[in-house]
Amino acid sequence: MGKTSLLKKIFVTREDWSTEPVERASYYSYFAGQNMIYTLFNVCLTTYLLFLGIDPIKSASIILIVKVWDAVNDTLFGAIFDLIKFKSGKKYLPWIKISTILIPLATILTFVIPSNSSETVKLVWFAVAYILWDTAYTLCDVPIFGILTSMSQSIDERNTIQSYKSIATYAGVGITSTLTTVLISEKVGMNYGMITVIISVVAFALMSPASFKLKERFHAESEETFTIRKMFSYLIRNKYLLIYYVGLFFYSALSIGNAFTLYVSYYLFNSALFSLLVGAIGTIPQLIISLLLPKIIRKFDKMKVNQICLLVYVVLSFIMWLIGYGNVVVYIILFTIRSIPLAVISLEMCMFTPDCAEYGRFKTGTEAKGITFAVQTFMAKLTSSISGALGLFILGLESVGWKVVEVGSFQELEQSGVTQTQHALDMLWLIFMLIPAIGGAIAFIIWLFYDLKDKDVQIMTDCNTGKITREQALSMLSKKYDIEK
Repeated sequence: MGKTSLLKKIFVTREDWSTEPVERASYYSYFAGQNMIYTLFNVCLTTYLLFLGIDPIKSASIILIVKVWDAVNDTLFGAIFDLIKFKSGKKYLPWIKISTILIPLATILTFVIPSNSSETVKLVWFAVAYILWDTAYTLCDVPIFGILTSMSQSIDERNTIQSYKSIATYAGVGITSTLTTVLISEKVGMNYGMITVIISVVAFALMSPASFKLKERFHAESEETFTIRKMFSYLIRNKYLLIYYVGLFFYSALSIGNAFTLYVSYYLFNSALFSLLVGAIGTIPQLIISLLLPKIIRKFDKMKVNQICLLVYVVLSFIMWLIGYGNVVVYIILFTIRSIPLAVISLEMCMFTPDCAEYGRFKTGTEAKGITFAVQTFMAKLTSSISGALGLFILGLESVGWKVVEVGSFQELEQSGVTQTQHALDMLWLIFMLIPAIGGAIAFIIWLFYDLKDKDVQIMTDCNTGKITREQALSMLSKKYDIEK
């Protein structure tokens, strides 16, 4: 009773909610572990590839080639998740159990490329390992987001869970960012292979409880069998799913700065450990926002909040690029302020997909949560890869003049004595600050066309679950949308 009472105090509980405190705790824990691994790829992969001494343009090419398989496997698994029926009657939990084992193993394989091998061997090893990781991550990401719609039918509960799980997400990001930065830095000098083993073991321990504590309570009474043609037809007909993810593509794909955080800290601010300072400072407002956001979006529509924050983020990023990296104090202040709207955007990022899934079912009468969340997974992996690849392409251009050297850590890089030209450093700053601002500006324009209201999504959900009739739902909606009677 003591533990349950404590969990209820920590994790908000409402009378109309379906989930249990321990269940939500395991959901949060899963995301902590999952994002430890995701952060390793998102923040460290580019640095790792540069450390291998591979031509940046060749590395970028491999990353983009792997996305061809990504385009296949995400569509394929989206259909598989909707079609395969397990004897247990569970739709998502079996996949979560499988991926909990596969993800850490594939992660380790990716970051243990032999440093003494030829460039060709390194590229082939990376391509194979990255494909395996990409596939394993699909098995992980689609079910863990999809299961939320089976855990609860309440939009408020889903939004709150999504918001609070982001605290765990930040914890996972923070653990990986801190460990990798300290251990790979010029002060310690540990290689990525050992770091990856440590992170993968911890991530496995955090992800495992979800396999035993999560519950699937709600499923559609009938689900339609999907063909490839039907899948694409569904996506085309789901207007808001397309609008949201087109905007998200530009926002995330051009957020190429994340992949170069360690290099920016080392070259522009004199130490890889500098990223820990600004990261710690920026985490404080992010945690505060995580706690406040559920209350905010109960009063204000999610997309309206998102658009305001995105505009502030774009303006601040542009100002920071103009000022430059010469004044450390000014950079830290502006970075801290910018972290507030950025936190809101990040927290809300996964909240729109369930809404689009409910809209799609209400409009088409088709249950396709697996496909809907496969789009989310595909976009996350595609944009993270493009962002890293785009930055590598730019650095690899002959006109930039970036010097590549094979090292095991920033400690070895420092000992090598290799320096970059001022032009190369200025291009690194452009990659880090200006290009993400451009991506945010494009997303802002696109999301102006996203007018699916939170209140209307709840009405659609109530209709989808049989609480109200379709006629009642249509009469209650704030606008007609593009839905036929």
